Parts: sequence; structure tokens; C-alpha cells
Amino acid sequence: MTENAPLAPLTTLRLGGPARRLVTAHTDQEVIAAVQAADAVGEPLLVIGGGSNLVIGDAGFDGTVLRIATTGSTLDGTVLELAAGEVWADAVATVVLEHGLAGIEFLAGIPGSAGATPVQNVGAYGQEVSQTITEVVAYDRRAGELVTLTNAECGFSYRHSRFKAEPDRWVVLRVRFGLEDHGGLSTPIRYPEVARHYGVEAGGRVEVAAAWNAVLELRAGKGMVLDETDHDTWSAGSFFTNPVLTPEQYQAFLARLDGRQAPAYPAPDGATKTSAAWLIDHAGFRKGYGSGPATLSTKHTLALTNRGRATTADLLSLAREIRAGVHAAFGVELVNEPVMVGVEL
Repeated sequence: MTENAPLAPLTTLRLGGPARRLVTAHTDQEVIAAVQAADAVGEPLLVIGGGSNLVIGDAGFDGTVLRIATTGSTLDGTVLELAAGEVWADAVATVVLEHGLAGIEFLAGIPGSAGATPVQNVGAYGQEVSQTITEVVAYDRRAGELVTLTNAECGFSYRHSRFKAEPDRWVVLRVRFGLEDHGGLSTPIRYPEVARHYGVEAGGRVEVAAAWNAVLELRAGKGMVLDETDHDTWSAGSFFTNPVLTPEQYQAFLARLDGRQAPAYPAPDGATKTSAAWLIDHAGFRKGYGSGPATLSTKHTLALTNRGRATTADLLSLAREIRAGVHAAFGVELVNEPVMVGVEL
């Protein structure tokens, strides 16, 4: 346990004040013991993994921060189990390159830990973890017991889950995936950018390792693969989720486009999903926008970055400016994707 522990180095944004105390857990038993100890005395608790989806306030966290550093990975045929602390990008690379299995190949290069993937229902390039997760083993703080939740019980939706809806109840310990063996081929390519990369039609397949590599190259080109020397990667990835508009909201949005063609994708219940990056760009916020220590990435308008001297206040000021500008231009309210700790947008 470390008192008054710096938290900024534990996040990919490298922002945030200290924790009153920091506990690092290397086993499931240590995780549960730390959670129980905090709950027994009513201590505020923040659970973190890779810190890739966190915005921590400059005042820090007045309580216990539990860093999950558990390890362990097993693969039985196509059934993969990962401890919550396993590095996600490394696990994906192993599954694809060493075993030739499909199901998570388009999630290459995403920073963070395996335990965070079901919380956010992590997704990219037409794939989401909800498509392959079969079970999540978690500690239920409300019941004080270990539980195993099926995919249906996880309540997955776009960048959302039961775990995200009830953040003070669940602590993810292990995640199980049902992968696919297509003889070394990928799952059908759903994302147009990847399909164009290989000159294939949407729904086609390529070698699974090639799909993994293509996604890694695309992400790196957008500053979405961690690189300590590249400030474009000092971010929380996509800062805003892609807006999902009801039919009424979408019609109002179309009326404000003035002939421009915005991306549009079908969503459940007759809704339409559009691109947050497109909205930001067409509201006048170009790559690299900002003159202070927090700016948009020079590679991607959806990433807000720390250029090395920023504070969380600097980052949130930029985020609010962008959110207000998009709303003024298109009447669409952007919603932050990262978890806010001690601050709000």
C-alpha cells in the first residue's frame, strides 16, 4: 500500500492528482480482500486497470485506489479465459498470431486491461467484445460474493454494460471468450475502411493475422497505439462516443447539414448512429486544434491529448469547447466515453 500515491503515471492521459492510498492486487483473492476492506469502513474505492479510459481530476481521489495487476491466460480449443489484469493488446496478439483464431482480431492495439473490456463493451472496426464474451466472473459488492454472469446477464449495448451502469457494485475478475476457428481466416469484415485496405467487399474474409496487422496500422496512423514518445497517444482514445439519434433527432440533424453528407449507420429501434469525429471536424475543430497544453490529436479529431504540461482542467476546458461547438453547429450533444473521476463534463 502506498499513501498519497501519484495517479497520473497510471493513466494513458498522464493526468490527475494523487490517491489517498494505492493498493496493487496481483491475485483475485487480493482484489476481493482490498474491496472488502474498503467497503467495511465505507471507504471510497476506485478500481483501475490499464488506466486507458480514465479522466482523473486534478485533486486526485480521496480514498483507496485499487490497481488490478492480476495475470493468467488459458486457451482451451477456442475458449479463452483472461485474468482482469492481463494486457488486452498482448492477449489479442497471442490469440491471432500464435493460434490463428478469430473473433477479436479487429480489436488489435487497444490499450488497457482485459477486465475493462466488458465494462465499456470495447469495440472497433466493426467488432465488439460482446460478440465473443461468454461469461464474466466478478465480485458483487452488494451481495458480498463471487458471481459468474452470462453474456445475456451483462446487459451489453453500444459502449455500455451492466458493469458500467452499476460501477460501485461490480469488480471484474476474469473474462471468458468464445473464439472462432476459420482455418486461419478472419471473421467477416464489417468495417469499410478495413475492407478498402484489402480491396475486398464488406463481408469478405482475409487471413486473420493480416486483419490484425491492418487494424494495428490503421490505429497507429490515428495515434491510437500507445507510444511514450508521441504525445498524440497521450490520450484516452476516442473521447466522445458516436451519437445514436432517434428518428426525430436524426431528421432534425439532417435539416442542419445544408447538403453535406454525414456518415449514417443503422442502430437498434430505428435509430441512426453517426460519427463523432465527422461532427467535430465539420464543426470547425481540425486535427491539432488548440493552442494550450491540451489539444486535439494531430492524427485524429476524436482524441483529446496531453501535450506534456496539461492539467485535467485544461483537457476538460477543451472538451467542453468542442461539445458546445458541435451542439451549436448540429444540435447534437456529444457524450464522453472515458470514465470521469472527481470531475464531470
